[in-house]
Amino acid sequence: METRTKLPPDLRCAVTLGVDFDGPSHEVGRGIAPLGTHSWGRYSARCGIPRHIEMLTRQGVPCTFFVPGYDAECHPETVRAIDAAGFEVAAHGYLHEAWDLGAEEETQLLRKTDTILRDLLGKPVQGWRSPSGRKTANTMRVLKAMGYIYDSSDKDYDLPYRLRFGAGAGDCILELPNNTYSLDDFPFYKFSFTPPSEVLAQWKSEFDAIYASDRFMVLTVHPRSGWGSGTPARTAILEEMIGYMKGHEGVRFFSSAGFARWCIDNPQHLEEAQVP
Repeated sequence: METRTKLPPDLRCAVTLGVDFDGPSHEVGRGIAPLGTHSWGRYSARCGIPRHIEMLTRQGVPCTFFVPGYDAECHPETVRAIDAAGFEVAAHGYLHEAWDLGAEEETQLLRKTDTILRDLLGKPVQGWRSPSGRKTANTMRVLKAMGYIYDSSDKDYDLPYRLRFGAGAGDCILELPNNTYSLDDFPFYKFSFTPPSEVLAQWKSEFDAIYASDRFMVLTVHPRSGWGSGTPARTAILEEMIGYMKGHEGVRFFSSAGFARWCIDNPQHLEEAQVP
């Protein structure tokens, strides 16, 4: 990509919030019983998701919940509650796959999760985020065939773009790249044990720089206990961050699907990259 395309002046900064459900699927997919010290994922449906729904509703901002199919099977009422509150439900693998998948196994799992979520919600799923960063051109072909309009997995750019995975006219999908290092709660709470107040300071500094430059921000959190943002103090930090962004002129919050549709309707603001 040779020329960086900017968002239009009337869209001062686009913000998408993503909650990666990451319930017991995270442990089960690794062959670990989600019990005792490994029960963090069960906190998602019991406490973290309801707390996020309540807070996001109070703040009046859209959000996308990326849900593994296994977690949806275990907690269908929680997935329905997300949808009933007006938030988008998107796909996030089946067992939060952390292993390399062959094309046949990957296709089966992508379609399995899609069926689970569609049956629960009674409507199509529009987007996907890789549970462990793995994806191929086959991934994109399957998502496109299922009617998905966006992916939010790549880490290679600061702005949304068209991701081409074939030579055909329709072999493109909208990519909403996400920064899973400085704009994600996982590395701070899992590895560096950063206090919530310092996480907030980091996110604010990232937002300030983005607001002054590329003006597109994807913030990702997890509702788990342990290394997620589902606990009271950490949810409060997320709410404070939302308030901080809302205090800046021209900030607009979108669901991932909502912003993907905006991008598709405004293709002059998109660049294109090719899947190897």
